[in-house]
Parts: sequence; structure tokens; C-alpha cells
Amino acid sequence: MRAVLTRVRSASVSVAGEVVGALPGPGLLVLLGVGREDGADEAGWLARKIWTLRILADERSASDVDAPILVVSQFTLYGDARKGRRPTWTAAAPGAVSEPLYERFCDALVALGAHVERGAFGAHMQVASVNDGPVTLLLETPDIGSRGAR
Repeated sequence: MRAVLTRVRSASVSVAGEVVGALPGPGLLVLLGVGREDGADEAGWLARKIWTLRILADERSASDVDAPILVVSQFTLYGDARKGRRPTWTAAAPGAVSEPLYERFCDALVALGAHVERGAFGAHMQVASVNDGPVTLLLETPDIGSRGAR
């Protein structure tokens, strides 16, 4: 799994002009991509990492201050534009695989105690955010389980 994690003052996601998810205040915006090799272990690992990562003010984590998290599916994080002018998406998991893992990631955050807002999986969304800092990180899960360790 890949995530672009941004510390934000506010964030929202809309579909067809209707807000479907918004942060009630400062928190984290997660753009989440699921790769073909990802599974439940990766979803849990990444949720724990994001929930406890100390990137908020005074080196605190979302778990320390109960910061809300907005999660938006983003298969394009697995786009490959190294060749030609048209990206390929072959490394991204198909929707039938990625949607349950997206939900599992969100559910893992909730199980940890997070207040989670969600985008609309597979929809054409408009994401608005006011970045704080700005602080933005790219996170990628290590190989977990049967795939060995990196």
C-alpha cells in the first residue's frame, strides 16, 4: 500500500457537488493506493503507522491528540509514467481487490480509536485541503507475510 499523508488544518471530499467526508478540524488527509500484492496485513500495518506517526504539532501523533483522519482512495499512486507520455496502472490492484482493502484500512484506524471520514471509493471526487506546515509524507508498506521482508 502507498499513502500520501498530509497534515491539514481542514479537508473535505465532494462528489457531484455534495460533501461526502470532511474533517471537523485539524487532522490528517490520507490519499491511499492499493497495490496488486497488498493484503490485510498491509492495511493493518499502515493504519497503525499513520495513527502513531509523530507529525503533528509538538511531535505528537493523531493518537496522542485524537486528530481526525480523512481517507480518500487514490489508485493513481500506483501509476507508472517512466516510459512514454501515458501512465500505466498495472501495479494498482483492481477495484474488486482494492475496495475491501481500503475499507479494511479505514476499519483498522477506527479500531485503533481514530475518528475516520471517507471519500467515495471509485467516484470522481474533488478533494479540498488546507495544508499545515506544509507537512506531507509518502508512506509505503514493507513486504509483509508470505512475501517476505524488505
